[in-house]
Parts: sequence; structure tokens; C-alpha cells
Amino acid sequence: MSRSYGETWVYESLVGGIPGLSVPRSIAVAIQFVLFEVGVLVFGWYYGLWNAVLAGTAAVAVAAVGSVEMHRLGAKNRLLSTPPSHKRLLFGTSIEIVLGVLAFIALLTYLIAVEGTLLTQLFGANPPIPVVYLTLLILWDLTYRIGTSWWSAVVALWRAVHLDLPTDEAASARRLDAENIGFSVVQLALVPFLLDEPILLGAVVGHVLAVAVVCSAAILLTRP
Repeated sequence: MSRSYGETWVYESLVGGIPGLSVPRSIAVAIQFVLFEVGVLVFGWYYGLWNAVLAGTAAVAVAAVGSVEMHRLGAKNRLLSTPPSHKRLLFGTSIEIVLGVLAFIALLTYLIAVEGTLLTQLFGANPPIPVVYLTLLILWDLTYRIGTSWWSAVVALWRAVHLDLPTDEAASARRLDAENIGFSVVQLALVPFLLDEPILLGAVVGHVLAVAVVCSAAILLTRP
């Protein structure tokens, strides 16, 4: 299946678009996980922020699972014999980036505007600049993948309402939607670190429930 412009996530285009660099998807995800996790461990050791290491590791792990799922959802959606309008809607609009940016800005707004938030609890009142940089990078990675999960769910519902699929592909589409639910559930690994942050806790749990509801509706409405 072609992976031309408009038929890949922005993340896939970046990974595969570096001239002279051809890295298997599994290796790319492993490199991402190792680099982030090494940063978390090194900064935790150097700045004595061991209380933040577990939360950072959970966030890095969820982001890595998100990278795997983006590759899987992208590849399997491209295998469906849906019309170009479906592929353009899912990939070509880049709305997953917009949703990721909106989620990231909302998160930053909360962290900046509300005193005593999660960053203060993890890093103290004056967190080191390198730690803040790495934290924001990981948080962007997370919010981008959350945006992708949500957009995949919305497009799945559109596909279920507007398109009829062959019997075998209808089964594949249902499995894709169930897999998206599974990825959103993985994000609940962040919940133990948000128990004192009701707004962030509500946002994460609400997102998971929303994806589950929309994808479940898509599964029920998908017609062979």
C-alpha cells in the first residue's frame, strides 16, 4: 500500500522522511523509549529527583506504546479498501496534530495557572531547566498520541456510518477500533500519579471513556 503524502500520520512522515535514514519501526520506537528513559534516569540521579522517576517512566512507556499503535493503526487502515476520502480524512487533514496541540496547550495552561500542580510536587518550586525541557517534550509526545487516538475514533465512527466494507474487512475494522480502545486504556497507567490532580485525572479518564464509547459505536455500526 502506498505511503505517499496524505496517507501517513505526521509522525510516520517524520520518521520515514529523513534523507538517507531507513530505520525499522520497532527500532525507531526502541530508540525513542531508550533516549527518553535514559534522560529520566540521568536527570533523576543528577538532580536527586527520584520521586519523579516512576512517573516519568510511566509517561515514557505510554508514549512508546502510542508510537507502536500509531504505526499499527496507520498500516492497517491503509490496507482497508476504503475510498480515498477515508484516507484523506484520517491522514491528510493532520487533525491529530491540531488535537494534540490543543491538548498540550490546555495542559500547559493548567500547569502554569494553577499553583501547587503536579510539576511542583514532582520537581519542587524551582525545577531545573533541563528537567522542564524533557518533561515538556514527553508531555507533548503523550498529548500528540492522545490526539491521534481521539481522531482515529472519530474517523472510525464516520467510516462505520458512511461506508460498507467486505465481510473480512469489516472484521478487520472492528479489530482496529477495539485496538484503539486498548491503547486508550493503556493511558490509565498515568492515573496513580494524578490522584491529587482532579482536573488532570478527569481529563485522562474522560478521554479514555470517550474513545471507548465512540469506538464501541463504530464497532456496532460497521456493516459488512
